[in-house]
Order: sequence, then structure tokens, then C-alpha cells
Amino acid sequence: MTVSSRLSQYLKENKVGYEVVPHNVTYSAQHTAASVHAPGREVAKVVVIKGGGEYVMAVVDAPHQVNLKKFAAVSGMKDPAVAGEAELKELFPECELGAMPPFGVLYGLKVYVDRQLDEDEEIIFNAGTHFEVVRMKYADFKNLAQPTLGDFAG
Repeated sequence: MTVSSRLSQYLKENKVGYEVVPHNVTYSAQHTAASVHAPGREVAKVVVIKGGGEYVMAVVDAPHQVNLKKFAAVSGMKDPAVAGEAELKELFPECELGAMPPFGVLYGLKVYVDRQLDEDEEIIFNAGTHFEVVRMKYADFKNLAQPTLGDFAG
């Protein structure tokens, strides 16, 4: 498995520059940051949140977690909870478990991004695998992903 075909096609169609960076297999955003020699604040991780019969993506930087109480205030979602593995497998069939890219448009999901990521020039994220990331300009990501910004990192 390699970079999500949905993602690579989407970025190419929108003529967005990006770099695929291979690295040792990692299963946490902090380890990924270390593996690609990047500050954790530039490495984004996607947490899929469920509530009220819907799923959304909450994107935070590697050192942080999603504070569900803060997320509820930002999103208006009642009783948000983190989606389970079976749900992730169903929502992102072409991605390795937990390695989905932060482009909800590819999966019919709304995207929320913590404001801390909005301050960076670049963003680095899993793109379907645990051994490659995509590095791109944050402005390009923001333009394509059209995220809702909020303060929900904890």
C-alpha cells in the first residue's frame, strides 16, 4: 500500500505541489515527526470523531490530543466520542488503520483543524500508510480542505 490514490489524484487535479517523504514504519504522530526530522507541531494527526449519527475529522498537531469537551463547543456536536477501529476500516478502506489523510472531502467528512496548526507554513500528514507522509504548504492544504478552525487541542 502506498499514498492514498484518492489523495494523490485530488492533489494532482488541483495542481498542488507536495512531497512524499518515506520513513520508517511508525504508529504515532510523535514518532512520525521524529522519523521525518520535523517538529511535532508541523505533523498533523487525524482523529475521527463521531456523534449525532455523523463522523468528522478533528486534526491536531502531533504533541496534542483532541479535548472532546472543547471539540463539542467548537463543533456543536453533542456527546462526541472517538471512532473505533471497525468504523475507521469502513470509512477509509484504502488506508492503513489510523493513517488517513486530513482531507474530509475525499470521504464525505467535515474537517476541523486546531488553530495551532493554522500558524505553520507547512503541514505533514499520513497519506494512507504508516511509512510515508505528505509534506505540503499549509496554505494549499487549507484552501483544498476548507477546514473549520477552532481551539480544541488538549
